[in-house]
Amino acid sequence: MTTIGFIGSGNIGTSVAKAAIAEGYDVVMSNSRGPETLAELIGELGEHARAATPAEAAAAGDFVVVTIPMKAIGDVPVEPLVDKLVIDTNNYYPERDGQIEALDQQQNTSAGLLQEHLPSSHVVKAFNHIQAPQILSTATPSGTPGRRALAIASDDPASSTLVASFLDRLGFDTVDLGPLSESWRIQPGTVGYGPELTQAELAAATAAEQRPAPLR
Repeated sequence: MTTIGFIGSGNIGTSVAKAAIAEGYDVVMSNSRGPETLAELIGELGEHARAATPAEAAAAGDFVVVTIPMKAIGDVPVEPLVDKLVIDTNNYYPERDGQIEALDQQQNTSAGLLQEHLPSSHVVKAFNHIQAPQILSTATPSGTPGRRALAIASDDPASSTLVASFLDRLGFDTVDLGPLSESWRIQPGTVGYGPELTQAELAAATAAEQRPAPLR
């Protein structure tokens, strides 16, 4: 049985956990406030879920979902995630996260910064451009006409392949943007961010996207 660790148990993390449990995964949930604060959520998720600290969730997961505010990525435990696949759902919102010069100047991407923080992990960007409830409500079986697609990006193609398979199990086609340096194509404010698009539509939208000018 594959176990997924969650660092962050907000709306996106909870929806991904529910979808994963429905597909036979076990989940280990964590947040910044302590396992005892997750009792209600664990009761809702059922017997295939348990609560832990972020470090424990990182250690327990065969792969791990990081779904916390961008400003908190420095708190993500490093050592338990060595050699592990890490799915990054984060977006950069300056009004919440404060100004981050590397992102304002287009010198990096939010997922690229997480990869820098986790140099021995395999970060894959995913789930950042879908509303949390839609992870469950818009999922459809493989081969369904008009099936929704989600974008991914990673510097490790093998990890991208694994996440594409995971997304397929959860109910989505995939558009692979390539390396993390291209993940800006699906950041907030882009055409592909938010709408329900098919694989062909999302591929076209992300390919046509123009990167905004750096802030001065």
